[in-house]
Amino acid sequence: MTGITLVQGDITRESADAIVNAANSSLLGGGGVDGAIHRRGGPAILAECRRLRAGHLGKGLPTGRAVATTAGDLDARWVIHTVGPVWSATEDRSGLLASCYRESLRTADELGARTVAFPAISTGVYRWPLDDAARIAMETVRATRTSVTEVRFVLFDTRAYEAFATRAG
Repeated sequence: MTGITLVQGDITRESADAIVNAANSSLLGGGGVDGAIHRRGGPAILAECRRLRAGHLGKGLPTGRAVATTAGDLDARWVIHTVGPVWSATEDRSGLLASCYRESLRTADELGARTVAFPAISTGVYRWPLDDAARIAMETVRATRTSVTEVRFVLFDTRAYEAFATRAG
């Protein structure tokens, strides 16, 4: 049974086996959670991301997929990078958002991670509505078979925390 906890705060300050990065497909850093993880984690994360891009991820990480690197200076063993979809009013991309959570948990299982900290994927610059993102995240984590014993959603502000708390019920 995977336990789910909610925390309001900064994901880069969490202690976990793996911290999930809401990355962009380039894996080379960006804004929001992605930029914060790269800044706090230091150059080792970017160096591994560059190696991945020079190898089998030459075109970048596809939306809905996940890949792991070192966590650098973060209080974790790994960073699991996943690329969330940009929200669309005209196209249902919820399957891609759910895939981010499933693929991140699959990657965590491959690594042997037991505690995983997730941000609210796609709710920042990708504009996914918070209530819907929380529903998809909670339903997907609950339905995914995993050896992870604790999934911790680390929500940046009160609005995000409340949206997830409503779904945690």
